[in-house]
Amino acid sequence: MTESSNPLGNVFVSYRAIATVAYQSALSSYGVVGLAAKNLAEGLVQVLVKDPTLGVEVHFIDKSIQIDLYIIVEYGTRIKMVASSVSDSVRFQVEKTFGLPVNRVNVHVRGLRISNPD
Repeated sequence: MTESSNPLGNVFVSYRAIATVAYQSALSSYGVVGLAAKNLAEGLVQVLVKDPTLGVEVHFIDKSIQIDLYIIVEYGTRIKMVASSVSDSVRFQVEKTFGLPVNRVNVHVRGLRISNPD
């Protein structure tokens, strides 16, 4: 959790809240068909419980945030452009929503998927 102070009191923001905003932002980005589990254990847990933070890791380093995203990209799109777009979108949404600086957004492409086979 991160803490922010103001004259009226303290504000605490959980990892889960940041991860949820990052998850929704990544899913709404062009070329992303889904997020993937970062490891086998998380994949097994996901089968049992629907988690809105699947494929997102949040770390606090000093007073900034580092986010790791594990995405699945639409087959036929430019992977570099999709990853760059996702990174920019997630950084913007998290900074806008929470007012906290995002130091780094790492995008890991876990696979390709054809979403509309013809």
